[in-house]
Amino acid sequence: MFDIITFGSATQDIVAMPKNLTVLKYNKDSSLQEGICFPMGSKIDLEDIKFYSGGGGTNTAATFALQGFKTAFCGTIGQDMSGEEIINELKKLKINTSFIIRTNEKLTNHSIVISGSNHDRTILAYRGAAELMSKDDIPWKKLKTKWIYLAPLSGLLCDAFSSIVDFAHKNKIKIAVNPSIAQLSLPKENLEEIFSKVNILILNQEEASFLTKISFDNENEIFKKIDEICSGVTVMTKGGEGVVVSDGKYLYRAKPNPGRKIVDTTGAGDSFASGFVSDYIKYNGDIQKAIQFGMANSEGNLSEIGAKTGLLNKNSKFEGVGVTKEICSENGLCITK
Repeated sequence: MFDIITFGSATQDIVAMPKNLTVLKYNKDSSLQEGICFPMGSKIDLEDIKFYSGGGGTNTAATFALQGFKTAFCGTIGQDMSGEEIINELKKLKINTSFIIRTNEKLTNHSIVISGSNHDRTILAYRGAAELMSKDDIPWKKLKTKWIYLAPLSGLLCDAFSSIVDFAHKNKIKIAVNPSIAQLSLPKENLEEIFSKVNILILNQEEASFLTKISFDNENEIFKKIDEICSGVTVMTKGGEGVVVSDGKYLYRAKPNPGRKIVDTTGAGDSFASGFVSDYIKYNGDIQKAIQFGMANSEGNLSEIGAKTGLLNKNSKFEGVGVTKEICSENGLCITK
């Protein structure tokens, strides 16, 4: 019996740091945008290059394993060196790899991360083998676990979204979901059926706005809408502005430590989400503790380059951020307690 099994992508990240990066600024729809530019046909010198593993499925599995949970990852990799390196890394973290499928149809997912100034980065993503896992590839009878965590799904695995949630619900397995835009694009009635069975729903601002068709500035209305279709806990991350969480009765808000060190934002969302779920499980649904550990785990990850670096282990000490709690009435007004 596992404590948690994660589903999602496994990726080889190549972080490239150019010596000289040209940033172009231009106006688009009356707002200032920035882009990077390389001369066509030229050779670009790099200051440094680093190799890390990534992908939502393995990133979150790393946190769960470091927190002492018996963890497995279910996903697809290619029959290549990158796939083997990912498996070896997962084994070092004591993550069970028996549910991983190897395919020769596509290479393992790869991302080329072009690291720029001010901690910004541009990612060139090759969505390879991870998109080939279908619901027929999932070893349903072997999924003996207390929790399932669904990182963003794409390709054929996206089509298995409802099947995995139904399986968890039928077998009394708790489930946390961090859906992709592709998953959120399913018909409204399908999403309502799926989210009614989810224990923890994790979205960023843009995804929450996309789901509810409400501007992300109107947080109370967003949560009022989501609470109507999700019976569990809903988490909305806001990047540098922090996080808001609803349990249907209260809204919990927190902002990150303003003095935190930011070196690389790759994996920050996964490290928060898995940190939140970890302490939610450990402390029997204590949302304030879950927020504090999620923020601390993300802060550790932000302080180093790579999606799995800087993650906290079960013995790590950290200073929790302040969390405010608001009770929401039926008319959508909130009162800070």
